[in-house]
Formats: sequence, C-alpha cells, structure tokens
Amino acid sequence: MHVAVLLFAFALTGTTLALDNGLMRTPPMGWLAWERYRCDIDCENDPKNCISENLFMDMADRLAEDGWKELGYVYVNIDDCWSSKQRDDQGRLQPDPKRFPGGIKKLAHYLHNRGLKLGIYGDMGKLTCMAYPGTPLDKIELDAQTFADWEVDMLKYDGCYSNAMEQELGYPLMSKALNATGRPIGYSCSWPAYQGGLPPKVNYTQLGEICNLWRNYGDIQDSWDSVLNIVDWFFENQDALTPAAGPGRWNDPDMLIIGDFGLSMEQSRSQMALWAIMAAPLFISNDLRTISSGAQSILRNEMAISINQDALGIQGRRIVKEKSGIEVFWRPLSKNASALLFFSRRTDMPYRYTTSLSKLSYTAGSYKVFNVFTDETASLKDSTEFVVSVNPTGVVMWYVSAPAKFNLRQFYQGEIFRFPFKKIIPSTRKHRNEGKRC
Repeated sequence: MHVAVLLFAFALTGTTLALDNGLMRTPPMGWLAWERYRCDIDCENDPKNCISENLFMDMADRLAEDGWKELGYVYVNIDDCWSSKQRDDQGRLQPDPKRFPGGIKKLAHYLHNRGLKLGIYGDMGKLTCMAYPGTPLDKIELDAQTFADWEVDMLKYDGCYSNAMEQELGYPLMSKALNATGRPIGYSCSWPAYQGGLPPKVNYTQLGEICNLWRNYGDIQDSWDSVLNIVDWFFENQDALTPAAGPGRWNDPDMLIIGDFGLSMEQSRSQMALWAIMAAPLFISNDLRTISSGAQSILRNEMAISINQDALGIQGRRIVKEKSGIEVFWRPLSKNASALLFFSRRTDMPYRYTTSLSKLSYTAGSYKVFNVFTDETASLKDSTEFVVSVNPTGVVMWYVSAPAKFNLRQFYQGEIFRFPFKKIIPSTRKHRNEGKRC
C-alpha cells in the first residue's frame, strides 16, 4: 500500500465519521440474491437464474406486483459477481457488459419506477470474495461516488482479502465517503464478522455511528443446522449484542431462507419469528417467481412483520432455557406491548409447556394475547397458568398487550425481569410429558 494512501486514510479517521443519513430507522426489508443464486454467471445455460439484470428485474416485478412492497420488502440487493473483471479506463467499477447490458443506473431506474430500492455489493480487499475487483482504501471515494452516480440506495461492504488494519481504516472511510456523495445510501458493514463479532475486538458504539447494519457472524446456509448455529451464537452473546441495536443500527444474522429447500414449514415459522424477536433485517433469498403459498404466508405474516418493524427498535432476549428443550424469548414493543416466543428444540413430538406470565416475570394485571401464526386471541391474568403446545423445531409466538410500562435502563441492565438476564431461568419443574428425546 502506498504511504500517501495510508497518510490520507489516517487523516480522514481523525474527522467526524458519523453516518448521518437518517435511513433504516426500522430493520430494512427486501430481497437479496446470494443464498439462493450465489455466483451463477452461466447465463448461456441458466438464463433465468444467473446473476444478471434480468434476474433482478424479475424479482423487482414480483415485489412490486405481488404485494410484497406494501409489506415493506422494498430493497432488491445485488451481491457478489455482478461486475466486470476489470475496471474501466477511468478506473471505475463497471458491471459485466453481457449480464448487465443496460448498466446499473438503468437497473436502479427500473426499480425506482416501481417504488423499490437497489442495493449493491462491494469488498474492502483488492478482490471480492469471489475474486472480482474490490474497493481497497485508495478506491473508496471513487467507488462511493460511482454508486451514488448510479443512484444506488444501499451498499454491502464485505471484507474478503483485507486485513485488520485496512478494515479499521476502510469501514469508517467508506461511511464518510458515502455521506460526502450527498445521496442517502444505506450502509451494511461486514466488519464485525471478520473480527470475531464480539468486544473488545468489535466496538459496537463506533459501528452504530458509521453503519446502518452489520454482519456479526458467518454466512447462513440453506439448512436448519445453520439457522440454529446463528441463533445460538446471537443469544449466547445477547448481553454484548442487544444494546448495540436500535433505530438506524442493526445486528444482521443474515438472510431469510424461507422458501428455499432446507427448512420445513415449522422451521420456516421459527426463523421468521426468531428474526422478528432479534429486530433483524428481513432480506429474503429465494425465487419469488415460484415460491410456495406456505412460504409466502410466513414471510407475509403482518403481525410478525409488525413485531420486527416495531419503532422502539429494541432487540429481544432469551429469558428461559429449559432442560426439556423449550426456550422462551421476549421483546419489548411500542404501546406497552411485548412479543413472547416459545421455541422447541425437540425433534420427537409436540411438547406441552406449562407456565404463567408471572413466572415469566410479567407484572400483575390482565393481558390480551394474540397468536401470531394462528390469529387466536385470549385474555390472561398474570397468575393464570396456561399450556402452549410447541411442535418439534417449531414456535408459538404471541403479541402481548401489557398494562404496565417498562424501564429501558432496567431492560438493558437485565433488571426488567426479577432475575438477571445473565442467569437464564433454570428448569426446576417436572413436566407432564418429560422424557427421553428420540
């Protein structure tokens, strides 16, 4: 790296780098190519599924015409493998001329005319993860302006082929460069994922000042095991991660794989519910042209989306972990409401879980509960015991209308419940159908 580039980078890091774009006050929603389509560039033999302007126009049509846009799914995001292998004569990135003959700006206009937004992908290394031209330190300003000239609405900035020093300089620099273009561009940073995802290596206060969202952990794969690995990591580290999230700054556990090949319907509902509890970005990665009605009904569940998009922007927590394989998650919501999620890790049979709102440390009073996936309603007193039957690898999710206000400071300090969050409720009860798992 040239000394001049290093000096320039260090000079810029001494200036204000806050990402003042006013974007993504709720978790962004849309469609993202990577998990389903990867780096398929074989447009001769696979024209409907290759990474090309036609694929993104097709998905834009589906979002705009099939009712997805009205639910909040407005981003159409290009991932890796979109560009030419060479920059143009002026040193700018350029799309592959055969797969994107109209150019990125024309594609952006196609989306904008349908009320949608375009996201694009870059990488801090000299190469992207799939060996296309990257955006190293000396190209950050040029590429940020190029994206703005193309009228792009979001950038995912990956970190392949870069080192820790380059990342420490480059992620803030890209934030500043995007601000300098004058165009509001949502900024997704992959920085934490390359630094282990946790303090002290990851400074989440700084991330919240320079990025709208960030990938904390590894890529999701089309499997239930992958979903569980991500869920485990996020909730085992919830004390570090939960305070980092809020309006305009989100932890990103990666894409929704509902509608692909690896999840059952129960598991699909579980991913949707858990992502809603986590206040996670909702980026679908599937084929919207052939998606099943079952997968559609989950992804388009208005109450689950409403919980995810709650204006308070507080990420939920796991509050109970039973030896029976049942876990309970809780998220505070606007209007003194909350989301309550019962999740089964069992694989044998539906499990009847008995508890009460008071045992889950709700304050005294009467509550209205709405079942997110069945539309059933009920009224409960805090002391009333109830039974929820949770299917294997499935969830029961409630929207709970609460009479009492909660204290944000207590929530972040683990005091809103009568036990410390660091000490998840242990199981001390014997359950009616407790037994060996198959």
